[in-house]
Amino acid sequence: MFDSEFERSLFDLRRAKLTEIEKLGQAVYPNQFPASHTVNEVRATWGETTGEELEANRVTVAVAGRIMAIRAQGKAGFATLQQGGERLQIYVRLDAVGEQGFALYKLLDLGDHIGVSGYLFRTRTGELTVHVERLTFLAKAMLALPEKYHGLADVELRYRLRYVDLFTNLDSREVFVKRAKVLRALRQFFDERGYLEVETPMMQPVAGGATARPFRTHHNALDMDLFLRIAPELYLKRLVVGGLDRVYEINRNFRNEGISTQHNPEFTMLEFYQAYANYHDMMQLTEELIEFVARAVNGTAKTEFNGHTIDLAHWQRLTMREAIRQFWPEEAGPKPAQTAFDSSQVMQARLHAAIGSLEKAAGETTRITPERLAELKTVRDAVTAVYYDSMKGASVGKSVYNLFEAVVEPFLIQPTIIYDYPVEVSPLSKAKPDDPAHVERFEFFAGGFELGNAFSELNDPVEQHKRFEQQLGERDRGDDEAHQMDEDYVRALAYGLPPTGGEGIGVDRLTMLLTGSRSIRDVILFPLMRKEQESGNKDQEPGEN
Repeated sequence: MFDSEFERSLFDLRRAKLTEIEKLGQAVYPNQFPASHTVNEVRATWGETTGEELEANRVTVAVAGRIMAIRAQGKAGFATLQQGGERLQIYVRLDAVGEQGFALYKLLDLGDHIGVSGYLFRTRTGELTVHVERLTFLAKAMLALPEKYHGLADVELRYRLRYVDLFTNLDSREVFVKRAKVLRALRQFFDERGYLEVETPMMQPVAGGATARPFRTHHNALDMDLFLRIAPELYLKRLVVGGLDRVYEINRNFRNEGISTQHNPEFTMLEFYQAYANYHDMMQLTEELIEFVARAVNGTAKTEFNGHTIDLAHWQRLTMREAIRQFWPEEAGPKPAQTAFDSSQVMQARLHAAIGSLEKAAGETTRITPERLAELKTVRDAVTAVYYDSMKGASVGKSVYNLFEAVVEPFLIQPTIIYDYPVEVSPLSKAKPDDPAHVERFEFFAGGFELGNAFSELNDPVEQHKRFEQQLGERDRGDDEAHQMDEDYVRALAYGLPPTGGEGIGVDRLTMLLTGSRSIRDVILFPLMRKEQESGNKDQEPGEN
């Protein structure tokens, strides 16, 4: 509990104060306080009422809250109560609360919870205030609040001590209020369109529905190994087979992977599926959904993120090939030709040339800014990695996808849909009828990162079984994120999955975008953290470069 001898001594001092409070006849841990109003209700109802009106028509209230400021002045004093993200001043006078009441007031500390009853008035400066007539002790803060009561300055402590962060940093609290609004808006959107909210298993015999490393567990009674789900996708599509034509789930997923500003091992996903729809229908639905949620949460389709104003009412759509050609750095030479996406030999030659061009440009510091130099280094390193992957036998499709992530994704600031993905990275998507090397899949981006993934669902059981076998081959070659075989899912498809469009959206990332939060840990109440003694650079995300 204690990080230092100072904290221990402070705890002992406040415990002694509790003894003194008990001697005054106060219960030190009472089980309720009969408030007539919340602080928010007081402000909403009488926030615009003048001092003259309050004096002419006395308003009596009983409110409770945490003390966030306190100051005594002889036989009177002021304090500030906080409740529900709102603050209200109180005024305590010896002749109004009596000897015992004022003795209690002098034993209070920052962070204590109290209840007060009295009447409203305005001070000389016009501040709405409760003139206290009765003071009730409710709970003592046995540890000190952060210095100057402005919230936790240390980023890591904010995550570890979220319970302190929430009441000392009202901006942090507002993020989670908005997160709740995001969830409410998502449900409203789908409920109004005839979707059914469902729940699917979190413990699964096969880790499916995504390419990711799972967490493993063991069920003792059944003596079987299970996985915490990496996605609910295969179960939701089983429900569509069963005749639930429109379903959605807001769920927790678990992936045993690195931690960064955009990744947490435990995270929240929205997944939804619509029978008789394809990925073009999902594109339209996505644009409508994101604008709807933005307006519901912020009252506008525009949001501020990482120094950019992002308009979620205006979207662009590009194929992956078009995006790579459009965002290809000028310093890397000519943009990839169409053949660069169709031949592994041409791909390798193009990447090799790109590395040389980028290295040359990076060395000519007189031609480019330091910012562009850093950008080129990032692209150069990524292109180099893609090149060596291709030399090791990685598929053209996989190389194209890796190239897209390096060259394009960080620059997709405004809302963008990227569609038509290589089949090698899309084992659950339906192939394009006129182009079997690509599938009817899209991802959408904003703020420089991906927020959702969707496709026309593969509903051919024979082809699905073949795709699973191909993924098993990838696993044999060392890709531990490749998809496992799921025979029961293939059997479900054999009963007939209608043409279906499906999509998954990261709720945490969407909340980041709508609240201007730079790290996913800013929008998760209790993010996973290293043990305190193992923490190195406190401000750095584990696994972040």
